[in-house]
Amino acid sequence: MDVFDILGRLVAFPSVAGKPNGDIAGWIEAYLAEQGAKVTLLPGPEGGRSNLFATIGPADVPGYILSGHMDVVPAGEPQWSSFPFALRQEGERFYGRGTTDMKGFLAAALAAVPALSRLRLARPIHLAFSYDEEMGCRGVPHLIARLPELCAMPLGVIVGEPSGMRAVRGHKGKAAARVTIKGCSGHSSRPDLALNAIHAMSEALSAAVSEAERLTHGPFDPTFEPPYSSLQAGVVAGGHQVNIIPDTCTLDLEARAIPGVDPARLLAPVKARAQALAAKGYLVEWTPMSAYPALSLSQDSGLVALLSHLTGEAPLAAVSYGTEAGLYQAAGLDAIICGPGDIGRAHKPDEYILASELTACQLMIEALAVHCTA
Repeated sequence: MDVFDILGRLVAFPSVAGKPNGDIAGWIEAYLAEQGAKVTLLPGPEGGRSNLFATIGPADVPGYILSGHMDVVPAGEPQWSSFPFALRQEGERFYGRGTTDMKGFLAAALAAVPALSRLRLARPIHLAFSYDEEMGCRGVPHLIARLPELCAMPLGVIVGEPSGMRAVRGHKGKAAARVTIKGCSGHSSRPDLALNAIHAMSEALSAAVSEAERLTHGPFDPTFEPPYSSLQAGVVAGGHQVNIIPDTCTLDLEARAIPGVDPARLLAPVKARAQALAAKGYLVEWTPMSAYPALSLSQDSGLVALLSHLTGEAPLAAVSYGTEAGLYQAAGLDAIICGPGDIGRAHKPDEYILASELTACQLMIEALAVHCTA
């Protein structure tokens, strides 16, 4: 199968984040086993979902990891021109959910495996495919924890998120949480006999707005846009109808932090303001939703030099979106982003990838393998 056939197979699996992924993981496992790769499925603690790790070449010497995620965001938008889980070609464009984010990279890596298997690799190439990345990188930490038993300490990790095949050295970290405030419902004519959860939530929301404004004053990192950490309230929900005092309100918020700043700590002022409402009789719950650290790879890293050689271009300093690369770096591994597609096409109807992008990615991976024969 060529890269386009493989992409069609992958897109046909509706591997939406948070759902069982046995079908897509099992197909990839079988394909890799047929190519002679050593494959290990790594079930996650949630049940029904697994990471996958495969090795081509000697596992007991340092090599390189090609990292990607098997899950995709939902595809319920009515604007799709065709069924999102069936690959559709129009000229050089291949449409379908996940084509860019990031089954295109998975397809290129899998299509390169036969060529890799024919080489006498002095250093291995590993495939690390995770689950639930789209829910805040929930699957890959379990895979990273198992690396010491799966391979020698890798020389570096290439995370194939869509970057136009231009390597990227950095991104911000992220933390997201949900605040739930429970009060006491009642008739709107007697607010003195109830506890209005929406009114109470306004205090937490006010803290979020104040903190967001404070962050615009620094610290700064000019490699990012914007050049400072940020915080935003993304979802507020509560109430049933106007004449019922709402007994529950929820707030989802996130912080994105420049390197050197802990994104979870940016949420602390909001958490403190919300928890203070307990003194007024409210029940307050704080639920972390997701978190991953920033990525900041030194320009002097050997991985930067390698990707410059493989792509023919110097890596970009940073992008605004986040990836699993920060988690690999936090585990002590050099990590860099480089993959086919444009992030601007992701998470929207009629997501697509170009044939030329898939071919360029496969050629880059095969060039990496030739480097590993030296």
